[in-house]
Amino acid sequence: MRAFPISLDQPARFTGLLPEAADVVVIGGGIAGVMTAWFLQKAGQRVVLCEKGRIAGEQSSRNWGWIRKQGRDPAELPIMIEAERIWRGLEAEAGADLGFRQAGVLYIANRPEDMTDFEDWMAHARAHGLDTRLLTKAELDAHLPNAAGWVGGLLTPSDARAEPWVAVPVLASMLAARGLSLHENCAVRALDLKGGQVAGVVTEKGRVRADRVVLAGGAWSSLFLRAHGVSLPQLAVRATVTATVPLDFPQETASADSHFAFRKRQDGGLTLTPGAMHDFALGPDAFRHLGAYLQVLRKDWRSTRLHAALPRHYPDHWLTPRRWDAGSESPFERMRILSPAPNPRFIENVRTRFAAAFPTIGKPAIAAAWAGMIDLMPDVVPVIDHVAALPGLTVLCGLSGHGFGIGPGVGRVTADLVMGRDPGHDLSRFRLSRFTAGSKITLGPSL
Repeated sequence: MRAFPISLDQPARFTGLLPEAADVVVIGGGIAGVMTAWFLQKAGQRVVLCEKGRIAGEQSSRNWGWIRKQGRDPAELPIMIEAERIWRGLEAEAGADLGFRQAGVLYIANRPEDMTDFEDWMAHARAHGLDTRLLTKAELDAHLPNAAGWVGGLLTPSDARAEPWVAVPVLASMLAARGLSLHENCAVRALDLKGGQVAGVVTEKGRVRADRVVLAGGAWSSLFLRAHGVSLPQLAVRATVTATVPLDFPQETASADSHFAFRKRQDGGLTLTPGAMHDFALGPDAFRHLGAYLQVLRKDWRSTRLHAALPRHYPDHWLTPRRWDAGSESPFERMRILSPAPNPRFIENVRTRFAAAFPTIGKPAIAAAWAGMIDLMPDVVPVIDHVAALPGLTVLCGLSGHGFGIGPGVGRVTADLVMGRDPGHDLSRFRLSRFTAGSKITLGPSL
């Protein structure tokens, strides 16, 4: 089966000589890091982007490919609206097909209670002038003919999709073509600190001087910060994804009900997933941050499968060091790409669910299956903030499974934050200090 996500089997493309200095170093070659570098370079900054493995090798090539405003936390919505505008122009700017299609996002109600939740979220859609609308059962049946078992839906026609394993590497290639210093197989082991302030980074290939650094390390961000004495209650869950063979399935809208999700791909198949179902393995950080996650656990406990252990070298493995010497091998080099095995029970379950919903199609044949580690925050919204304890460091992480679509927006915001400009949005919900002792963790009204 063809593996859609980026892997170490694909040779590194960006391996040039590491410069001695830059204006900004970006750590992490996922959508967040690439788009932050994109806007920093546009502003004339000398940027070095370091990726320990491959561009988009982790969750940025393993996600569903959805670009959605629908269902988001209200604090994210203004940035997501901007992100969608940026996505619309990226193909022309990059001169390549990213798979971007504005075919809509549809949430499907299995029960009348789901429609109540959809109706509640409509208040946020109206406040932001979105084209979101509720669908009756008859309207849903017209939208998804030959489907069975649903009572209604929530549709945002202007929402979109793109091919993640195509889009992020293409955008990175465009950056390199414009002169950005981009480096794969180049793990940043630590910050270089002088007088308590950022003076650069120490990589496995040498030092780079810079007084500003952006940490966009996905599921590895907490481990990196902890080595510098900063606590971030970030955890990671394993999400399984499948790709079907090409199907006679005309519906282009990315869709999800309570049990599974699907969207059309460029090759004619579907990206088919078990929706919100995911696996969570218990490591030391899981116990350390348990209190912060109680609210989200109460809400989503039915969709979480607990496991006793993580594979060796994963960020929260019991034997993964929390401190290391920057002059020797770091945990980031021992695990170049976080590539968990998919859950086979989830795969069979989603095929069964799909067949029940579309009996005329039945169980689809699977062309490929994979999994990714989603970096999660206790309130399911990211951190976008300067780190007060480490002047010169800005963090963009914890995108909680929502990062691909909003990536261009948070990249632009973070770039302006780094340059001392007005980011143009209220970022108070995304501040790092919301996790300090005594602060209340608040879940937003997202779907």
